Amino acid sequence: MSDDQMTADNIPPGSVNEGADAAAFQAEIDKWKALSRKNEDRFKAASTELEGYRQSHMSDTEKAIEAARAEARNTALSEVGTKLISAELRAASSAAGVTLPGAEYLNLESFLGADGNPDSARIEAFVSSLPKPSTTQPYAQDLGLGRQGSPAAGQLTREDLSRMSPREINEARKAGKCDALMRGEI
Repeated sequence: MSDDQMTADNIPPGSVNEGADAAAFQAEIDKWKALSRKNEDRFKAASTELEGYRQSHMSDTEKAIEAARAEARNTALSEVGTKLISAELRAASSAAGVTLPGAEYLNLESFLGADGNPDSARIEAFVSSLPKPSTTQPYAQDLGLGRQGSPAAGQLTREDLSRMSPREINEARKAGKCDALMRGEI
């Protein structure tokens, strides 16, 4: 159980004397939390002081190596950061229902934070500034185009051909009225 979750109300029975005052116990918990936080602050200060001492006693070669490491880290974070930014932009735009402009028109590095990671606040602000597509459809969906009815509509049958002259049959074939019959569909 973490120290933030421990209170006088959720102490298991029998762990404190039954006659102990809950307020006194809560005060004891708060005292130890404060001491713990104070020690954390001391540790952070000591770590910073130790790092400063280490930096001041480095040789020129060690300083150059440290600078090269920092530069390599920043370069790697920048390269990976742009890929992460691109992914976050796609995800945010998809969630918002907007389309992004082409990646070649965006300066992805402008969305990098100081630590080399994507700045989610800038990404969200950019995506929210994009215009939402209109919900009305730009054209009617049912224009009545395409084949209507059965595939044999307007086609002649064998019975129709038996009542026609050879000249009429040739004209109907040229007009495409015998296509279904020639394909064996009728």
